[in-house]
Amino acid sequence: MKYNLNRLLEEELIQGIPKNQEKAKLSMKTSNKWLEEAKKNLKNKTYRSCILSSYLAMFHSARAILYADGYREKSHFAVARYLESQYTDKDKLEEKWIELLDHTREKRHGDQYGISFTTTKKEAKNALNSAEKFTRRMEELLENK
Repeated sequence: MKYNLNRLLEEELIQGIPKNQEKAKLSMKTSNKWLEEAKKNLKNKTYRSCILSSYLAMFHSARAILYADGYREKSHFAVARYLESQYTDKDKLEEKWIELLDHTREKRHGDQYGISFTTTKKEAKNALNSAEKFTRRMEELLENK
């Protein structure tokens, strides 16, 4: 069963808050800091940390959209479901961005909570590249609000 705004609210996966452009801007700023961290991690060959930092950049840029719309997430899963229901399903955001966010979130989860996670330079590079593109796309969404 797909999530829509009402289900997200009913299941308390998101919470309504006043729309907050300042928090949206701060979340984007945090996203950009995580991107810089991911670049440093790649350069220093700390590939697991690069993937984590890349995901956090994506998460914070997506979270900026929620703040701008007047919502706060209660789980990382909910961020993608919100974007999907409020943007992808309304033809304001391409499905590939939701898939990318979910994929990177699952990699981050496997690394953070697993005991045998490994990664390669190529995977780390791909995660950083994806995070840069994803963050730019979230910036475009914010600009068009």
